[in-house]
Amino acid sequence: MKLGVYILKKQTKRMNAIIDFLKTKNGASIKELANLFQVSDMTIRRDVSILSEQGLVSNLYGAVVISPDVNSTLPSYNLDNATTSNQIEKNRIGQFAASLIKPNDILIIDTGSTTEALARHISSDIPLTILCNTQNVLKHLLTKPQLKLIFAGGFYHPNTQLFESNEGRKLISNVRATKVFMSAAGVHESMGVTCVNSYEVDNKLAIMQSGFERILLVDSAKFSVIQSSYFADLNQFHTIITDSEITPAWVSLIENLGIKLHIV
Repeated sequence: MKLGVYILKKQTKRMNAIIDFLKTKNGASIKELANLFQVSDMTIRRDVSILSEQGLVSNLYGAVVISPDVNSTLPSYNLDNATTSNQIEKNRIGQFAASLIKPNDILIIDTGSTTEALARHISSDIPLTILCNTQNVLKHLLTKPQLKLIFAGGFYHPNTQLFESNEGRKLISNVRATKVFMSAAGVHESMGVTCVNSYEVDNKLAIMQSGFERILLVDSAKFSVIQSSYFADLNQFHTIITDSEITPAWVSLIENLGIKLHIV
């Protein structure tokens, strides 16, 4: 492994550990975190600066704390504890995915914690039309004045913050999008791309059928995982965005399928 990649992975793991630690505490000083992780104050300041830029922590009066927006999503959005796992990787995936968006794109954004990270990073300065069907994605889009928003409503599922109904799916099916951003809870070579809840499937199918370019946002922990509800084969996606922990075997498999792979 190249030295630069090793250092990045080590830093990412430490930042995930910082977030996990702060979730159990009201706050911690730079010195306390440096002692806990046995690194220099400068290293912790650098980590905290990155986390602060990503909106995950705040530095208030010398104490590093979890940002209120992050804490507010934890009790009501679990999806198998998705919001609390691999948060740094998901944020990086969402940030890169946002960089692929062009002015006047028409987007559909799927349910999920990684797609929420995408919504957080979408620029406020470019004109877009966006359809979504989850509360956690919608709340980030409402603050961006250049967007034309379409919301597919229906019955509310608190554990995923998804709204779903026949009317909502019909609305999705009637929209044509230049890009759709999808999430998954499992990606398996032979069993396909899966999610946790069966009620998600029909919405996901409608979204995929409405998209000219289908982009899968998935952190590396989801590869070789099978969940109960199938919705796609891997080769139905044009692009996959994941993090640097993906294995060489999966990189080779994805590239052999002719899928564009971005590792961030």
